[in-house]
Amino acid sequence: MTPGWLPDFGKTLQGLVNRGVDAVVTGYGDSLDGFSALLTAPVRAVETALLHIPVPVFALAVAAGAWLARRRWGFALAMAVLPLVLAVLGVWTEAMQSLALVTVAVLLVVILGLPLGVAAARLPRLGRVLSPLYDLMQTIPSFVYLIPVAMVLGLGRAPALVATLIYALPPFARLTELGLRGVDGELVLAARALGLGPRQTLWLIELPLARPTILQGLNQAIMMALAMVVVASMIGAKGLGEVVLLGLQRADPGLGFVGGLAIVLLAILLDRMAQAIFVERRQEG
Repeated sequence: MTPGWLPDFGKTLQGLVNRGVDAVVTGYGDSLDGFSALLTAPVRAVETALLHIPVPVFALAVAAGAWLARRRWGFALAMAVLPLVLAVLGVWTEAMQSLALVTVAVLLVVILGLPLGVAAARLPRLGRVLSPLYDLMQTIPSFVYLIPVAMVLGLGRAPALVATLIYALPPFARLTELGLRGVDGELVLAARALGLGPRQTLWLIELPLARPTILQGLNQAIMMALAMVVVASMIGAKGLGEVVLLGLQRADPGLGFVGGLAIVLLAILLDRMAQAIFVERRQEG
């Protein structure tokens, strides 16, 4: 409680935020419905495609990808077992729903984070402006922005996608900026001296040299997107988080454990595959 001799700016800010959200909802409801449908469409498309893949085919595809990345049969076999365990646990549909959400969210992170990282590396002032914004996105409790996002976009996949994007974008954009800043300036000058333009220098010299750091940021973005699965279930997103939430609501610890174990298995699958592909690419580079 604020002492009587001090102004209560908390209630003032609370009223401003509430009026702002109400104004957006009442004034742009139809447009927001269209935007929500636009966000949901790619998630539904990826989810439908994943659910049409038979479990054995999915496991074989994972094994083939793992073998191509590491050229180790043991690693390929271990990765192929993980999807089978998800199916045996009875949460295959929920796992594919979570995987679809993570896939689309990470794709959006790359689409938005790469130009932000490049711009921040080029313009130090922009980097200084974005830095506290990234801090805010990573440290503010997710429920703080889930409430207005759910009011604006409705419950379901769309607010979950936005919340996941807010949480997973900063590490990728930051590491992209860091990787580009770490490129040797003399190599850039040499490229310019050879006649390459700014865009050619970026695509042919700077981004390839910064690739290890950028891929590390991508791996972090994947893990942070998956970490939002449980939180996203509280605003109506389908997936493994819903299983955990049902376990909590029904006071069923066994169901919650199954959901939690499935999230861990999916995280191991995504992390190990991403590490294998990124490390191999880095060594090849």
